[in-house]
Amino acid sequence: MLDLNPSQIVFLTAVVLYTLVAAISDLRSRKIPNRLTVPMFLAGLVYQIYFFGLDGLGRGLTGFAVGFGILFVLWMIGSAGGGDVKLLGGLSVWLGAGLTLKVLFCSLIFVVTGTGILLLKALLTQGFSKTRSQYVKSAGNTPGKTETTEQRSKRRVMAFAMPVALGTWCVLALFRQQW
Repeated sequence: MLDLNPSQIVFLTAVVLYTLVAAISDLRSRKIPNRLTVPMFLAGLVYQIYFFGLDGLGRGLTGFAVGFGILFVLWMIGSAGGGDVKLLGGLSVWLGAGLTLKVLFCSLIFVVTGTGILLLKALLTQGFSKTRSQYVKSAGNTPGKTETTEQRSKRRVMAFAMPVALGTWCVLALFRQQW
């Protein structure tokens, strides 16, 4: 049985529930709402200050800079959605920089594996041509015309929140001494 102190109970409860709700929302609607991410960010700041003082606040803000920053860059180049950026922003305040990097790496493993499985399934059930037209940006777009967020979302093979949730849970299980 786990012997947890109050800060660990709050941490574990908040992080597991947040990632679970975000994953369900992303799977259902391909959206992670601000009403979920913004309160989690603010609660993370309160948690860090309440349990760890200014050191905790520094750890939380550093985690935010890492998690939000990396996903923001990916969003800028069109490889991540805005909800994904906010998801990591809200989560990383709780995790700090070290655990955030571990979650990102573990999530990447889940993304690559899941994408491979989903693409293979699509190839086997729909064939190459239909799978290609579903997931590859059409070259027939007129020059200067940008793809809408909805069009880009439909092209995405999988929602990102589920790999983040799975990655977070794996990191929490493997690196308990760091939280």
